[in-house]
Amino acid sequence: MNAPRPYVPHAGRHPSGNAQRQDWRHEIKIWWREIDRVLLLLVALLMAIGTAAVAAASPASADRLSTASVQLDEFMFFKQHLVWQVMGLGAMFGASILSREDARRAGVLLAGAMLFMLMLVPLIGNEVNGSTRWINLGIRFQPSEFLKPGFAILLAWVLTWRLRDPNLPVLPVVTAVMGLVAILLMLQPNLGDTLLFGGVWFVLILLSGISVQRVSALVGFGVAALTATYFLYDNARYRIDSFLGGGTAFDQVDLAERTLLAGGWTGSGLWLGVRKMNLPEAHTDYIFSVIGEEFGLLVCAIVVLLYLAIVVRVLVRLADEDNLFVLLAGAGLVTQIGGQAFINILVNLQLFPSKGMTLPLVSYGGSSTIAVCLTLGLLLAITRRNPYLQRETPGLMAMLGQKEEAA
Repeated sequence: MNAPRPYVPHAGRHPSGNAQRQDWRHEIKIWWREIDRVLLLLVALLMAIGTAAVAAASPASADRLSTASVQLDEFMFFKQHLVWQVMGLGAMFGASILSREDARRAGVLLAGAMLFMLMLVPLIGNEVNGSTRWINLGIRFQPSEFLKPGFAILLAWVLTWRLRDPNLPVLPVVTAVMGLVAILLMLQPNLGDTLLFGGVWFVLILLSGISVQRVSALVGFGVAALTATYFLYDNARYRIDSFLGGGTAFDQVDLAERTLLAGGWTGSGLWLGVRKMNLPEAHTDYIFSVIGEEFGLLVCAIVVLLYLAIVVRVLVRLADEDNLFVLLAGAGLVTQIGGQAFINILVNLQLFPSKGMTLPLVSYGGSSTIAVCLTLGLLLAITRRNPYLQRETPGLMAMLGQKEEAA
């Protein structure tokens, strides 16, 4: 009797049948179980507020940018914003479904590619409003926006090299990367993003466990660099002098503060704001002021609390993390998002010099919206809970507890 032939699953069938669909569903179930759904909800709430805010600001920006020969649709920016948000959500989902290792590789590759693009900006970049920050390769984008998530992941990866060899010069390497980025950004000029990148670099240096003496030396170097920037960098000196000297009724920061306070606690109502019509960049840099006028200071407070909740949520999730790369990369990414948000809000409150920086997830933007969503997607991927993690270092809470006991 002939022996029965062994069963071969899907023999003679294309592999993209039911098995692949089941695998895909299985991956989605794993993603949904491991993802930080609270963080995802907070991001969705901010994006919803951003949609309403851009709808409120769109008529003001369209009217301001219209000419005698070209009249823009008053909801042009709102319609485009919806398209960018859909693309951003796609980027966020695509990044969040990556494993931690793939997210690290993607971040490092992104950092390398955007550093190269940043070097090309002085050569082939497009000038907008006196700054050369954009590259047009069929699609116009700012390399610095996409460098932000890659920068945090690259620095976190380099700092973890010390786990393999404590003698590796990781601090000089990450400092050299920061110096290169700062030089390229200052050439644009782009002081705001330079400070933001510097903040991310400093946070990662602190969390990496360097000595107090080195931290003190870095703080002294930072103060000296800022002082030198004021005296040697015209753009910085102009912005700081304008801020310290106080605004006038025609300064955009002063206009932003007046617009912000015009609606009182509850706002004037959607599309009923008046001061926003005189506000430059109402749909981007100063959208927080439009929220204040049309939706009220209470909604502004909710926006601030949502950003705080995102930062706290990520830090709480990282507190018991046992993977050094995850701890550093997650802290760097959330520092970038939170730092950019609070700089923008402080500018609108006339508590910080004008920086030309958008409000993440809320402001209108093309490449900036996609870049912020990509950043959050990588953050969601990195903070996914994996039950098979190998302990490299005690969690942040354990480290703090050990330091308190030693003290």
